[in-house]
Amino acid sequence: GVGLTGTRGDHPEYSARLMQAEAARLAIEDAGLKPQDIDGAINDRGEGGGGGSGNWTDAYPRVLGLPVNVYFHIGRGSAGGTLGLIMATKLLDLGICKYVVVAYGNDDRTRMHQQGGGIRGEGGRPGMWGPPFGDLTAVSHHSFYASKHMNEFGTTHRQLGSVAVSIRQWGAMNPNAQFYRRPITLEDYNNSPWVVWPYHLLDICLVSEGGSAFVVTTAERAKNCRKRPIYTMGIGCGEHMAKLWWEHRALMEMPIGPAKETAFNMAGIELSDIDIAELYDCFTTEVILQLEDFGWCKKGEGGAFVEAGNIAPGGKIPVQTGGGLHGSHHHGDMTGLLEAVIQLRGEAGERQVKD
Repeated sequence: GVGLTGTRGDHPEYSARLMQAEAARLAIEDAGLKPQDIDGAINDRGEGGGGGSGNWTDAYPRVLGLPVNVYFHIGRGSAGGTLGLIMATKLLDLGICKYVVVAYGNDDRTRMHQQGGGIRGEGGRPGMWGPPFGDLTAVSHHSFYASKHMNEFGTTHRQLGSVAVSIRQWGAMNPNAQFYRRPITLEDYNNSPWVVWPYHLLDICLVSEGGSAFVVTTAERAKNCRKRPIYTMGIGCGEHMAKLWWEHRALMEMPIGPAKETAFNMAGIELSDIDIAELYDCFTTEVILQLEDFGWCKKGEGGAFVEAGNIAPGGKIPVQTGGGLHGSHHHGDMTGLLEAVIQLRGEAGERQVKD
């Protein structure tokens, strides 16, 4: 089961925890389960946008009255959905739980507007090494990847813009997206303001709010749930901190190698078996890096690959089919996880990828 609250506009009347609880309720309902069936709950902290989360005494399982035997926080930037999925499968394998809900919620847009807008820096956090060198926000250090790729491979602004344009095409077909029916052109991209060179505003992911959740159970139990089961075939991990920041290679690749090898071997598939890719599109260059490192194109050719229309509707490998973090909403990796389920169920409507 999956649950997604409204993601369009601001919702100052709802706390992040209430939106998280509502997403969990919707996911439980979507699975054809009752709240009393849920005996495990995981809180995806989702602090990529600076959001916090509830403490132990008033967390979302208590809001919903879920009789859980296990509850804990999990999070690492915006990877909490995947980490939650790993932990949920382990709880099921050990027989500790029968049905586990993983839920995320944030109110970043409301808090941003309450604080007067603008970009929140990290300069005040103790131990941060970057601020003396101008690394004040996420866009600051993510721009390192873009400028390095442009310098090494001749990647152009037009190619970065093609990432944003392609993903917004998908988002324009998603009724749940912040930019539903609002595609952009390369001219729009070029006219958007500079934020940190070489990034325009439209190179950067959205600020959103709302809740996302999914329910995990065993394959045997899933046969009796309301919706057709979507199976987890393989999971893999890679860690970028395995390479030092000052090694130039670390700025030109993502740690996809070990993650891909583990997940694909576990699933028994090859890259050619993949129909869609729900990558992590925090910034445009990261999409290009992932396309290269998974092997859809050679290193340095990702910009041209996207410019040729390969990730857009009708392209060779549809990417961010719901609009991703650029065209739909920013719920960390939950955005892509839920869209993958919707596509595999065949419930994506206008944006459904055939077969």
